[in-house]
Amino acid sequence: MKFQDLFASSDATNSLGNKFRNKRIADFIHKVKGLPKPLNILDVGGLESFWVNTGFADNADYKISILNLSKRPVHHKNFESLEGDATNLENISDNQFDIVFSNSVIEHVYTKENQIKMAAAIARVGKHFYVQTPNKHFIIEPHYLLPFFQYLPSGVKFFILTKTLLSRRKKWNVNEAKQYIEEIRLLSIQEMKELFPGSRLYLEKFYGMTKSFTAHNFNDN
Repeated sequence: MKFQDLFASSDATNSLGNKFRNKRIADFIHKVKGLPKPLNILDVGGLESFWVNTGFADNADYKISILNLSKRPVHHKNFESLEGDATNLENISDNQFDIVFSNSVIEHVYTKENQIKMAAAIARVGKHFYVQTPNKHFIIEPHYLLPFFQYLPSGVKFFILTKTLLSRRKKWNVNEAKQYIEEIRLLSIQEMKELFPGSRLYLEKFYGMTKSFTAHNFNDN
């Protein structure tokens, strides 16, 4: 793997993030293989492209509802787009979905209170859940691709993003930088356990360090 691939966007085929994502989806498939099909899956905050890239498009074993703040076009018969708030899900009944899936979303809901609400909503509407988030204490902050950036004061973050090319080799737009700084609240392993009590954790390791983790309530086998 080339150095520039190590922390490139997860959408890049050769990136470290994409390799971890492929392993994660393999773990997910392993966990759900014994469940009766078809499965109704709710993806909270996801994208159709994620499921296409992982081989779920037009697979009749999986009906995937992708929920975001506004509906987005979908292009495959087993996908549908829903409008909703990840911290509420008020229009969804208890245990309506076989599985609630969420990938790198729960750190984007601004506050601890919203994270608590999102976790409770996910646990309510799904019989099973599989919720991934980056590790707060991994050496590289994944949204900005900078070491230990998560520990800096907001003002210093804003200066680095908008005045230098250090993050992703670009100067961030002022509004984009401000929004990201406000909305991202990374989680520790302990906080994830508190959000999903009784859950198991799937850990993603990079040279012995935990890069991200996934809380789930499947039986490990």
